[in-house]
Amino acid sequence: MRLIEKLKEFEQKYMFIRWATGGEYGKLVYAGDDFIEFDIINVDTMEYSETVLIHSPLILEVSIGGADVSRIVAEISSKVSLDER
Repeated sequence: MRLIEKLKEFEQKYMFIRWATGGEYGKLVYAGDDFIEFDIINVDTMEYSETVLIHSPLILEVSIGGADVSRIVAEISSKVSLDER
């Protein structure tokens, strides 16, 4: 199985992605054969700071779980709950 095929299963999920020129926490918006669309989250403010399109072969590492990713999911979830009130 190719990495991009696996990433398609995790669209709209929060994760850490490291690619050839950087690495950031964010939300995977779209995973295609040629590129992925990734919304980067500023971990200090928990706001989306930018959207990047990354050429799929440049992806080096993807972390879907772990303490940092769980913290980001929890903080984003608490902001959604507060915004709905």
